[in-house]
Amino acid sequence: MKRLSVVLALVLALVFCVSAANAGKLEEIKERGKIVCGVKDSVNLFGFVDPNTNELVGFDIDICKYIASKLGVGVEFKVVTSKNRIPMLAQGSVDMLAATMTHKFSRDDNIDFSITYFMDGQKLLVEKGAGIASTADLAGKKVGTVKGSTSEKNIIAAQPAAHVISYDEYPQAFQALKQGKVVAVTTDSGILAGLKAGDDHPEKWEIVGDFFSSEPYGLGVPENDSDFRDFVNLCLNEMWLDGTYKETFKKWMGYDLPAGWEIELWPM
Repeated sequence: MKRLSVVLALVLALVFCVSAANAGKLEEIKERGKIVCGVKDSVNLFGFVDPNTNELVGFDIDICKYIASKLGVGVEFKVVTSKNRIPMLAQGSVDMLAATMTHKFSRDDNIDFSITYFMDGQKLLVEKGAGIASTADLAGKKVGTVKGSTSEKNIIAAQPAAHVISYDEYPQAFQALKQGKVVAVTTDSGILAGLKAGDDHPEKWEIVGDFFSSEPYGLGVPENDSDFRDFVNLCLNEMWLDGTYKETFKKWMGYDLPAGWEIELWPM
């Protein structure tokens, strides 16, 4: 009888382990009662700390809150960087990434992506009157960007003669610009706009040049979990259709959506 009990316990344990292994992210989040989102904390407009409330706010933060509300669960934020965000998702430290992340085929090896939820392109942030109008003016000059970002690779391709200096986060790169250590900071124009707007003297800076890259932002989701990915895409579609997306965009960007751009809408 004792041996039978031991065998039964082992069988039940095996069944539980298999069930847990097969449980998708949606079930895991619902059981936990909250979704854990990996976000930035130093990218003005997208994910940053409000100095008045000391809370994380921004466009990406509101995207996470909307998806959590559709799931009927709470939301927990974990701060990620451009360098560690994909490993954190792949390792299960976060359930989803909303971290100004460009969807690239090379990143599909480790994680999956939602549909594009924000479209941007790369430009330059420079001091007014510095005589820099495009990447052509950066030959032989120092340019700041962030480690592990697509911006780092894009600027090297756009101007191989530039000296690229990579920092941990964009505020550090902007600080280097203000200290004269670099002559420009380069990344997506929305992030540059946030850096400029958050400065004590925004009139000193300007965003210049044509777009020299396309940066379609996607939400990072665990690889090979189609149920969760489909749910996230459905939420983004509903956010667009009920008007919340446009309201959120204007709330943070300060202007209406550019004409002609919309989220990829799927028939119900």
